[in-house]
Amino acid sequence: MLAVIDKLTHRNANLLGFLACVGLMGYALYAQEFLDLAPCPLCVFQRIGVIAVGIVFLLAAVHNPGTAGRKIYGVLIALAAAAGGGVAARHIWLQSLPEEDVPACGPGLDFMMDTFPVLEVLEMVFTGSGECAEIDWVFLGLSMPAWVLIAFVFLGIYGIYVNFARLR
Repeated sequence: MLAVIDKLTHRNANLLGFLACVGLMGYALYAQEFLDLAPCPLCVFQRIGVIAVGIVFLLAAVHNPGTAGRKIYGVLIALAAAAGGGVAARHIWLQSLPEEDVPACGPGLDFMMDTFPVLEVLEMVFTGSGECAEIDWVFLGLSMPAWVLIAFVFLGIYGIYVNFARLR
């Protein structure tokens, strides 16, 4: 795998990272529209994380900076992936709680954003709700937030590697 990546230019490697994020968002929208899996508030924040990582990959590809700039992009990708991964990890934790410890379902994200200040909304979202603890989708024994966490780890490591390594 590394041998293939090492044959890419930095621009193409970052473009590949961007396309991976597009694929993740494409599947999220497919799951929402065709599998009727409505995203909970933590899912929405994970999507924002994927979009943020994708935007930094795209900026790195378009900008195609020198060595110092690539390292900055690599760190930004890693930070965005770590933030998104933190949200996914919190989601996995909520899903692993015993049923009696799961927080009660709260209002929807749209209602909270219209009614409460942003910091209060963030606090309510990260406290979690019953809808975030439901597991509606499983692949190879892992829930969607677990796969998203794996994707964030991969994207963060990939982003650092392709922007710190000496590629063609």
